[in-house]
Amino acid sequence: MTADVLSPRIEAATVRWHEGVPESVRFGDVYFSRDNGLAESRYVFLDNNGLPERFSTVPAGGNFVIAESGFGTGLNFLAAWQAWRDHGPEHAASLHFISVERFPLTREDLSKALDLWPELSALASQLIDHYPPLIRGVHRILFDAGRVRLTLYFGDILEAWQALTFQADAWFLDGFAPSMNPEMWLDQAMTAIRAHSKPGTTLATFTSVGRIRRALASTGFEMQKTRGYGRKRDMLIGKLPAGTEVGDTATPGSVAIVGSGIAGCLLARNLAERGVPVTLVDSSPEAGSGASGNRQGATYVKLGVEFNDQTELALSALMFSQRIYRAYTEDYWHPTGLLQLAWNEQEADRQQRFLTRNDYPGEVLYPVTQEQATQLTGVPTQSGGLWFPRSGWLEPSELCKSLAQHPGIKRIFDFKVTALTPSQGQWRLSSATAADLIADRVVVCAGHVTPELLPIPGEFRFKSIRGQVSHLEEKQVRTPKAVICGPRYLNPVHEGVAVTGATFDLRDMNPAPTAASNEQNLSELETMLPDILIDQSNTGEPIEGRVGFRCTTHDYQPVADQLQDKDGNPVRGMYLFTGLGSKGLTYAPLLAEYLADWLSGQPRCLSRNLARRVASRRMHRTYENDSGS
Repeated sequence: MTADVLSPRIEAATVRWHEGVPESVRFGDVYFSRDNGLAESRYVFLDNNGLPERFSTVPAGGNFVIAESGFGTGLNFLAAWQAWRDHGPEHAASLHFISVERFPLTREDLSKALDLWPELSALASQLIDHYPPLIRGVHRILFDAGRVRLTLYFGDILEAWQALTFQADAWFLDGFAPSMNPEMWLDQAMTAIRAHSKPGTTLATFTSVGRIRRALASTGFEMQKTRGYGRKRDMLIGKLPAGTEVGDTATPGSVAIVGSGIAGCLLARNLAERGVPVTLVDSSPEAGSGASGNRQGATYVKLGVEFNDQTELALSALMFSQRIYRAYTEDYWHPTGLLQLAWNEQEADRQQRFLTRNDYPGEVLYPVTQEQATQLTGVPTQSGGLWFPRSGWLEPSELCKSLAQHPGIKRIFDFKVTALTPSQGQWRLSSATAADLIADRVVVCAGHVTPELLPIPGEFRFKSIRGQVSHLEEKQVRTPKAVICGPRYLNPVHEGVAVTGATFDLRDMNPAPTAASNEQNLSELETMLPDILIDQSNTGEPIEGRVGFRCTTHDYQPVADQLQDKDGNPVRGMYLFTGLGSKGLTYAPLLAEYLADWLSGQPRCLSRNLARRVASRRMHRTYENDSGS
């Protein structure tokens, strides 16, 4: 592999401006000029795909998928979003817009370009605000409370179509003249377009070149010329005839989610907002009572020195969680920034190797000196580290309770599931203390008790980890104004208490807080931040704590997948969402989005490579991963 393939950052478009107005933008798969306006986009792509009329017919809980071959300025996306607002159904339904860009605009250039169309300013400002860092791979962005989902792939177009899982209802074949972007119009790309289409899929493109028409027709599209826009005489439209093929359609029916921690609650809320009926089941009396019941938790990942699939999954989860939690800034989300401290010689060396081999945008992370670290956190540090400006800390227990409050979620608490058994094409959830529940599909989000509930035989590679956090009163610690992470983490004070921890106990199953675990937390905290604790030797006041049992896996990667047996056969209607370990607050939003995509039959937000990282089959002790994925 080349160094470019291993780098997280992707090259931005080269832009030429003239008197503050974009004269032209030319980059990999797109050529844009100010002459290509909103009216033209509406005529070529919306009208010639029949979209306003088709939007209005999307059923409750359904979705409409547009795929585009070049994002450029985002004008086509904004035009489609505006049309969905005007013509889309009033009931729960989603518009998915999937677009690829090899040389994306920077946020600044995007903002300048979109100033051309003040009619779209309200939507454009939201796009600019949520526009992702220029990191290669898949970015999922939600608008209008999830009624509009934008999937942006920064990278090569052929790689994108191989990596993404979706079936389009309509195609915007942008990229303008084939002579300017010959690679985009290869027969291989046309074959990929056909593979991502369902019976009845339509397409439209500015070009009328015969070679393009013949290539699309050879894949099965019925192609024809039609009147172009303005001075352009002709353009192409096409439609895939109806047939017997089955696309990636939604599986009907209800979903029961076992476990109301952050994973279960995020998934339940995600599905309910898409119109999927959900039953949230837990043995506790309320949501967020288990491992997600802590007062505070940091959104934190430790990115690998090499930019591989594991690193990309962690990074994708981090960026997505930051976008999702922003909606709760006034309530449960505190974006204070986060310092990953270079607290000893080994960690300092690892961070230096990380910085040497990677080039991350500053909005994701950047190195800071000891002086800068002290200024950013508000407490003395003994070293610098990596600063994550958009990270922070969460109130997970309170957020879980809020997420569960949705009219589409039926909440059943104090229900300890003792067995999951198939029953006439559905699943029966049994309990020793209540009547059985029936659901079409079940997602097990039960953390460390997951292995006890799996309805198939086998030995599974899950680990239960006891983690005790310690509660420090404001008078006991010099509290930072941002999260600091090292061998322990320390959060800012909230309601008079700062949380530090957590222990990592693989063999201790004691559910009660212990003085020994508190002492371990405080010792590690002082190793990371000497003199951070205020002398309490004369107060005699004990440190309080809380214990949670986290579930992790043999390879410390989460599981979000349909359950498979040891031979790789899927168990119909049964899914796993567990193994998130100590990074659950960061991984849960992205993986909840991914499973909700799957359960509702909508385009999936993970590439195929990243989906393999969270596959369930690897949990079987007898499984040998010969693919190396």
